[in-house]
Amino acid sequence: MNFTLKNIPEDIYEKIKIRAERNNRSINGEIISILGAAVMTRRRNVAEILALADELRSHTKASVTDEFINRAKREGRP
Repeated sequence: MNFTLKNIPEDIYEKIKIRAERNNRSINGEIISILGAAVMTRRRNVAEILALADELRSHTKASVTDEFINRAKREGRP
């Protein structure tokens, strides 16, 4: 199937061109990749997101509290 894009803003075209070069693709191939990723991404419902957050949290050694974050900022941790 063929599809023609018209009036692509220059800044967007340049970013796609750079991305295509970085990924060793043609510009057409990069656009297909971008479109594929956009339409194939499955949206998760709230329950799935919370379950994933709980799973990730279970792998941390300690709770990340506001106090912990503020202390890390004061100490200059990244």
